[in-house]
Order: sequence, then C-alpha cells, then structure tokens
Amino acid sequence: MSNRPGANEYSDSVKRYIGLVPEEDVVAALDKQGRETVALLRMLTEEKAAFRYAPDKWSIRQVIGHVTDAERIFTYRALAIARGETQSLPGFDENAYAAAARCDQRTLADLTDDYEAVRRASVTLFRGMPQDVWPRIGTSNNRPVSARALAYTTLGHERHHLGVLHDRYGV
Repeated sequence: MSNRPGANEYSDSVKRYIGLVPEEDVVAALDKQGRETVALLRMLTEEKAAFRYAPDKWSIRQVIGHVTDAERIFTYRALAIARGETQSLPGFDENAYAAAARCDQRTLADLTDDYEAVRRASVTLFRGMPQDVWPRIGTSNNRPVSARALAYTTLGHERHHLGVLHDRYGV
C-alpha cells in the first residue's frame, strides 16, 4: 500500500485529520474502521440516534450523514485526481449539506446501511488505484491535495467524528 502523504500533498485544513492516522496501510485501516463503525452504529437505538448534546448541535443521525457525505466527496476528489483531473474540484458547506440531507427523517438502520455501502465503495476504489497515482496532486477547494492525502483524510475525518460521538454523545 501507499506510503503516508508528504506535507506538500495537503493543506492545513486537513492536517488534523491526517494527523489522526498513524497507519501506513490506509486501505486496510479504512476497511477495519468501516466494520467497527457499522458494528457500533448497529448497537444504537433510534432514540439514541436522535440525541443532541446541545440544542444547536447535530443529532447522531446528522453526524452519521455528515461522515457519509464527506466520504463521498473525499473519494470523488481522490478518483478525479487519480484520473488526472486538472480542474479545481469544489468545496462544500457541511452545514448546508447536513440541513439538505434531512438525516433526522431517516432511520438509523438506513443511515448505517448507506454508510456501509459508501465505505465498501471507498475501500474498493482505493484498493484498485495504481500505486503511481497515489501521490498525484490536484486541486480541491482551491488547495493542492493528492489522492493519497484524500484517503488519509477520509480515515482521519471519521476518527475525529467518532471521537466527538464518544466524548460528547456518549457513544
């Protein structure tokens, strides 16, 4: 599997996520994390999934939806860059996406199934990427980023949110 991304392969905006990933084999770590997250989510109740630790914070359902949406975006960016895209890929407003997703109107089981399908697709995408495209750098949200850094960002972003779910939501 690909080596860790160099500091020139990503911007400061994702440095904290990449810093949460000590593993060298990011694909194996994504696969393992996906299985563990699905098991964790399947233990929650619908009532717990509606919990917000403060009135203006996302529910657990919305956090799951956000993690899934972000993974879709990160992996699309990785795909585009790996395939040689030269156009700057757009950013996204996580709060606008969360509101538009209406995750609180979905069941926890449906959100978990969606997350699981996205993670399986991410793992197969990254597993199938030739080694020579991993360090390829493109532009996303007007910042340089490599396909490799996006794989690490995907893993670290979820680790960040799992930590929030543990610390603030009691999951």
